[in-house]
Amino acid sequence: MTLTDKTGAPVTVTKKSDRFTVGVDGAEAGYAEYVERDGRRVFFHTVVDDEYQGRGLATLLIGEALSATRDEGVRVVAVCSMVASYVDKHPEFADVTDEATPEFRESLPD
Repeated sequence: MTLTDKTGAPVTVTKKSDRFTVGVDGAEAGYAEYVERDGRRVFFHTVVDDEYQGRGLATLLIGEALSATRDEGVRVVAVCSMVASYVDKHPEFADVTDEATPEFRESLPD
């Protein structure tokens, strides 16, 4: 499936060792950072550069990151408010999402 943003521009989502990135026209436009803890992928920070705001990139990025995580058989912990909001609006991820407990929050990088 080809991803496109609200302007019709092609979008790529790439998994790296500590984040998923979203790219538009060959430029990195944002990312969702995570750490692996206790067999879970803890998403703790998501950002899309100001010049790309309003194009639906965060939604595409988070949706693809969560789908890839589920496909890998890894559970999700949504510490990031953007990821938590996405999970709340997309119940198809409820079965792979665990609560963001204080222990998970305290274990995150600064």
